[in-house]
Amino acid sequence: MKIFINDVPLYIVPMEKELDREHYDLIVDATKEDIEFDDLIDDVLIRKASSEFIYSFYKFLRNDKNKKLDSLTCKVYDYETVVSEFKKKFKIVKAAGGIVTKSEKVLFIYRLKKWDLPKGKLEKKEKVEVAAVREVEEECNIQVRLGERVCKTWHTYTRNGKNHLKKTSWYHMEALNDKKMAPQKEEGIEKVIWVNKKEMRTVLINTYRSIRYVLKKFHEHQEGLVAR
Repeated sequence: MKIFINDVPLYIVPMEKELDREHYDLIVDATKEDIEFDDLIDDVLIRKASSEFIYSFYKFLRNDKNKKLDSLTCKVYDYETVVSEFKKKFKIVKAAGGIVTKSEKVLFIYRLKKWDLPKGKLEKKEKVEVAAVREVEEECNIQVRLGERVCKTWHTYTRNGKNHLKKTSWYHMEALNDKKMAPQKEEGIEKVIWVNKKEMRTVLINTYRSIRYVLKKFHEHQEGLVAR
């Protein structure tokens, strides 16, 4: 499971999963060493982590944005139980969004001083695919055709003193009509633009790690379709 906390990716993986140890700058056994979250930098692997340890890390990162840490991977025993216990600490929120394309361009919105992809929460009893299309069309005032699901992301946030864990399902979509394209101002969206390959690097510098992850998965998905 991959969860973004203050845009820092936390990976929870089973103990038996093989990982490339060369990728990590620090490897620590949680049962043998006291770990100071302030001291963690770059990419860190924690072995034999517990659900209590993972939740403690969440609380630290929620309250203190550690700019030195690139990622934290926690290897755990009884993976399913640990993930279940972690989720129980949060109100689960379901959302959906889209990677909308037009020729070789991708649609981006500008909100909260960051470039983002259109997305939003599901309404009561709404199907995920329906919500994805609705949110994209409402936020950007365009018409789209729904494609295949690309991936899902998890990220945490706090609202009214309560912990929330948002699960967002991402779909590829094709633009059908963008003649009246405009940002949904009431949702805090300032701009809606098409971004080509040349402009993509500039946009990705000022976006979230979770969005870069979604776009990476999208490109892998597209390459997979071509290879079929």
